[in-house]
Amino acid sequence: MSLTDSGTAVSVIAALAIVAGLAGVIVPGLPALPLCWGGVLVWAIFGGAGAGAGRWLVLAAATLVAIGGTVVKYAWPGRNLKRSGVPTSSLLAGGLLGLVGFFVIPVIGLVLGFVGGVWAAERLRLGDSRLAWPATKRAVAAAGLSMLLEFLAGLVIAALWLAGLFLT
Repeated sequence: MSLTDSGTAVSVIAALAIVAGLAGVIVPGLPALPLCWGGVLVWAIFGGAGAGAGRWLVLAAATLVAIGGTVVKYAWPGRNLKRSGVPTSSLLAGGLLGLVGFFVIPVIGLVLGFVGGVWAAERLRLGDSRLAWPATKRAVAAAGLSMLLEFLAGLVIAALWLAGLFLT
């Protein structure tokens, strides 16, 4: 297998897209699951002849995982937050300050900004800092659960692609 072989080049591009997608769980602006799925799509279409239906089966499975992962990453944590009474406006404030924080203080600014934004929004909404902290903890736990679910879905897509790479 040579690096000048087009199938190898496509596999490397697919791998880079999948790795970028997994990094996209943490990095704002990188669409994690679409990048992972896109890597599998590129591999299925341009990976070379002779693989038969195996590549398309891997793509179909990756599509199901990407769609299911996207639905679950929003539905499960969102349901928990709705049940606990944390409004969407607090999450939006946390997300906005997290995005600003990411660029002001790289990497840890995302977490600090998100926590600070949710806490400030909840402090304004509830009027008491002692009441704002439990709501902030629930929001942070929900955001962490969402990221974990997205990362796990990305890992499943990567595993499907690896299995397809070696079996087709």
